[in-house]
Amino acid sequence: MFQARGEKYWYIPDGFIPPDSTGALTSHESICVLNCSSEEAIIHITIYFEDREPMDDIMEIVQGRRTKHIRTSSLLKEGASIPIGVPYAIEVQSNIPIIVQYSRLDSTQAENTLMSTMAFPIKNNL
Repeated sequence: MFQARGEKYWYIPDGFIPPDSTGALTSHESICVLNCSSEEAIIHITIYFEDREPMDDIMEIVQGRRTKHIRTSSLLKEGASIPIGVPYAIEVQSNIPIIVQYSRLDSTQAENTLMSTMAFPIKNNL
């Protein structure tokens, strides 16, 4: 049996789906999850905004000993998606420890930009 690694609570304060794309690559963002455990991870995602109520309790499953790249543009809550070109933040909660990374591809200009960073882990739910 493979042991879980990471934390159960992760935060990404800077979310923003770029409104434009150029060339063959579409601007997008991804929540990248690594589950080192044999057990599946049940993930609940909350999206926070500056001027509206959060989109909460969006569920994703990451099978044991797998990775999953979740495009934020694919997240839906009651048929609504994250608006493009609007700042937001992300909370990721899991039933078991996981590792979370965040990536953004900005292809609004011919010179593409790729940004990736580790999410901020919380050791326990404060």
